[in-house]
Amino acid sequence: MENTKHAKKRPGGLPKKRGDIGFNVINTIIWVLVLLLILYPLWLVVIASVSDAEAIFAGQVFLWPVNFSLVGYEAVFQHDEFVRSFLNSVYYTVVGTAISVFITLAAAYALSCNFRGRKFITFYFIFTMFFTGGLIPQFLVNQRLGLYDTMTLMIIINCVSIWNLIITRTFISTSIPKELYEAAVVDGANHFIYFFRMILPLSGTIIAVLCIFYGVARWNDYFTGLVYIMDNSKMPLQTVLRRLVASTEASGSMDAMYEFFGDASSRAERMRLAEVVKYSSIVVSSVPVIVLYLAMQKFFVKGVTLGSLKG
Repeated sequence: MENTKHAKKRPGGLPKKRGDIGFNVINTIIWVLVLLLILYPLWLVVIASVSDAEAIFAGQVFLWPVNFSLVGYEAVFQHDEFVRSFLNSVYYTVVGTAISVFITLAAAYALSCNFRGRKFITFYFIFTMFFTGGLIPQFLVNQRLGLYDTMTLMIIINCVSIWNLIITRTFISTSIPKELYEAAVVDGANHFIYFFRMILPLSGTIIAVLCIFYGVARWNDYFTGLVYIMDNSKMPLQTVLRRLVASTEASGSMDAMYEFFGDASSRAERMRLAEVVKYSSIVVSSVPVIVLYLAMQKFFVKGVTLGSLKG
């Protein structure tokens, strides 16, 4: 009887068996290993960005920084193209996200209402999730519209994600009662007044979720700048970083890398500086996204669970 009383119990009140304890131990070990496999590459980039270039080339950077140095970050912030592309990405992300969130909310509210043809319009939106015209037709259309190599294109392209639209429509349909609209109509409100004065103030959670989804997507977008932007002064940060990293991996393009960063006296010194700068620039470009996730983590989890509801 004493052994039964002192035995560990499950949440349901039943005592745990040895098999359950063994499973929990093995499961914990496996997930800790998975966590380490995910975190170590990130940690390696961080410590390499503050290590000496000689140590990086020698393969001595493994767990801790070697010969702590900030020369990579100094080169990053002193280079005009990096700073300009960073500011461009901030502009594209802030303005583009604001426009995307507003349009998504407006479209989601419309789809949450009952009107003739709603199913067809919903199907029309969802159809574009699976079938598109392709890159070449899209490129030709944007070129004919005069949007090629413009900052406007970087803001309005991929303005609405259908997945985000469906999540937002589900939130409005399940979280905001229909009776609230009926009460607003009695007081003389139309759809525009109801949307601006009732829907937007009550949609703080989904607005935060959309800001995360759209903000991260726009900040990490390098392909749009690679295809549509020719002027270096309009390049987003991720496109510049992709060119930077690619130039260090291609032996024939190292000279372009030397011109991009640093005024070191020798070719070997420039090569070492370029390697450190590659890691430093990746860290700098990742900080805004990490801060955004940490600040809005609970809203992010809420947005993921909204997608599992029927609507």
